[in-house]
Amino acid sequence: MALGVRLLFHEPRIPQNTGTTIRLAAAVGCELHLAGPLGFELTDTKLKRAGLDYYDLACTRVHEDLESAYAALLPARVIAFTTKAETVYTDVAFQPDDVLMFGPEPTGLAASVLADPRITLQVRIPMLPGRRSLNLANAAAIAAYEAWRQTQFA
Repeated sequence: MALGVRLLFHEPRIPQNTGTTIRLAAAVGCELHLAGPLGFELTDTKLKRAGLDYYDLACTRVHEDLESAYAALLPARVIAFTTKAETVYTDVAFQPDDVLMFGPEPTGLAASVLADPRITLQVRIPMLPGRRSLNLANAAAIAAYEAWRQTQFA
C-alpha cells in the first residue's frame, strides 16, 4: 500500500458512500476499515456499483464494532473528523499509520465516541456558514488526499 494512513468509518449507513470510498482506497493505496454495525450488507448492489471493479484492488477490513477496530488499529493516532472541532484538518501534520475516523451518515460521530481518550485529535473540514456537513465519501477523499499530499504522494 502506498499510503500509510487508514480510513475508519464508524457505523456507515449508505452503501454508495462506502463503495465510493473503496474506490478511493484503491486509487491512493490506503486501507479502509469499517466498524459495525453496518447499515447495509457488503453484497449490496449499490455498494458494488459505486466501487465498480475496484473492490479487489482496495484493502478493506470489516470489524464487528469500534472496539474490534481499535484492537486492530491502535496504538496509532486516531484523528476524528467532526463538524464540532476547532482545529482545521490542514493544520495537522499527518503521520504514516494515522487513523482518519469518520462517523455515520447523517449524524457524524456521537459525543460518546468523541469523548473517548483514544481519540488523539478532533479536526474539521471548513465549510460555508449554515451548511450542515459534507458527504461522507467526499470528506474521506479530502482527508486522504491531504494526508497523501503531505507525504509527497509517496
